Amino acid sequence: MKTSKLIFTALFATALSFTSCQVNDDSDGIPTDDGVPYIAPSREDYNNLKDEALEDITLRVDFDAEDGISFISPKGVQVNINGNCLFSNGEPATGPATVEFVEVFDRETMLTANKSTMGVMPNGDKNLLLTGGAFYIDVKQNGESIQSTCNMTLLIPADLTGGPDPSMILWDGTVNEDGDVEWRENDAGANGEEGVFAEGNQYYAYFDEFGWTNVDRFYNDPRPKTTLKVDVPEGYDNTNSGVYLSYDGEENALAQLDTYDENTGLFSEHYGQIPVGLEMHVIFVTEENDEYRWAIQGVTVAENDVYVFSYEETQTGTRAEMVAAIQALP
Repeated sequence: MKTSKLIFTALFATALSFTSCQVNDDSDGIPTDDGVPYIAPSREDYNNLKDEALEDITLRVDFDAEDGISFISPKGVQVNINGNCLFSNGEPATGPATVEFVEVFDRETMLTANKSTMGVMPNGDKNLLLTGGAFYIDVKQNGESIQSTCNMTLLIPADLTGGPDPSMILWDGTVNEDGDVEWRENDAGANGEEGVFAEGNQYYAYFDEFGWTNVDRFYNDPRPKTTLKVDVPEGYDNTNSGVYLSYDGEENALAQLDTYDENTGLFSEHYGQIPVGLEMHVIFVTEENDEYRWAIQGVTVAENDVYVFSYEETQTGTRAEMVAAIQALP
């Protein structure tokens, strides 16, 4: 009798253990190959991926502050910073300094570094921007940022983004704690001396503040507009994953769904700016074991669409592998 009781207890424990490791096999499940439920990444895990991608495209150049600096970036952008305009603690800056520079032109870099092109409209809504280049510039001494009191200039090859566009204007970027950037039209400075213009086959951009700057214009499409929503796999939300929209034919732009409803579990474009009939690709991306997990769906926008990503359609890989998938999009 005692032996039978022990056998029953062992069998019950084994069954309980097996049951506890099962995962729903529907589209909301997030299984792994061994059948153990996958633990979704943390906010920190996901942000680390974006931070690493941004760091990998950050150029640092040392110079003497009083001399200023002029250099050509890897993409061919000429950067000019006047040493007479650099100040530290209210005094002219002298001695060793370092300029940090980032340039972003394509949607794959926008996604990995989390620098999408969403501009704030006059009414506060957001809409897609087409870019002639997004840039980050900062000058540091002893690890601390210093100030500029007059314009720096960028000479930007327009052929990097399909040729010169006279409707491009200058935008300033504000970045939140997760690295998401919000673009607002530059106010042209107190004397109206900041801005951008196209001449020949390049843009000339003038601005006097370090940080993020963008040469952009709003995407224009005459078709009726709608909102859309995206349902991502269970365990993922706006803290540990992102959803982006790649408009077919627009390689120098990337929209981001910047709102998330905790009650419905849906990401949303709630501004009503997506053209009905637009052909585009929806990209879901997250982190897994220091690599990327992603999925891409090609869609033609219909009114009030809801797109659903299952865990089973996602794949994992390196940054280079995901970038190649995005580069292959139309």
